[in-house]
Amino acid sequence: MTTQQGGPRLRPALPAAALALALVIGLAALATPPTSGGYQARVTNSTNTAGTAPYFTCHGAMAADKAAAIFAYRLAEPSGSAMAADFSGKNNPGTYRGTMSSDTTSANRPCTPRDAGGSYALTGTSTYVSAGGPIARASTNTFTLEVWFRTTTPGGRLIGWGNTATGTSTTYDRHIFMNNAGQLVFGVYPGTVKVITTPGSYNDGAPHHVAATLSPAGMKLYVDGQLAAQDPATTTGETFSGFWRIGYNNLAGWGPNEPSNHAFTGRMRYAAAYSTALTPAQIAAHHTAGRP
Repeated sequence: MTTQQGGPRLRPALPAAALALALVIGLAALATPPTSGGYQARVTNSTNTAGTAPYFTCHGAMAADKAAAIFAYRLAEPSGSAMAADFSGKNNPGTYRGTMSSDTTSANRPCTPRDAGGSYALTGTSTYVSAGGPIARASTNTFTLEVWFRTTTPGGRLIGWGNTATGTSTTYDRHIFMNNAGQLVFGVYPGTVKVITTPGSYNDGAPHHVAATLSPAGMKLYVDGQLAAQDPATTTGETFSGFWRIGYNNLAGWGPNEPSNHAFTGRMRYAAAYSTALTPAQIAAHHTAGRP
């Protein structure tokens, strides 16, 4: 085959299918709007705000679950107060034993400064609260206990069940206490001592939230919103009528975990007991609400 020298070369015609494809691509390009690197978005929450969300404060978080509460105390009354008000709506006020002292230093509060008021200053001797009203109640095998605290002194019972409202109980279990190493312990007594213990220590002067649950799912101990220890096999405690107490009671016989001092030394805020096992999400929300 020869070609014409010096003249234009003829291009073969495009097939009809190729022409149609090129036409479609061109039309699509014209129809597509130009893009840019920026965008705008708006998210609206018409229910909660920073000031009204129920988990913005310790008080709000606990109040959101008060339907299941046996009692709920702020422990923020002024020094010299006789009674701890119950904000659960169950009308189960607590009684301060010994001289109630309130620490109004914001830096010493166990939970967020957004919750106004002082914190309960426990001396490690004769200061504690008899909770849940004057009438002894039958023990329960489904419950949650929780409290905010801070301490640099190991040892002491934070919250638990005993057969007397004052003094040293002779029957006692369903309690959270701190051992001499600063570890937190949750114990019940279904005929023998059953305890679960945190790996870490919490007598570091920092604010901490502790919660314990007993239910058909077993014993669970949470610290700062996280599950720290559990025993799925233990689902009951000892059966007897008694009182919830905060800050002190007998711990004799609780093995190597028994601390030298049975009374707690430090600061407390927001103690409560519930007649249900709060969920991990509820406990995490209570902790989140109390962070500075």
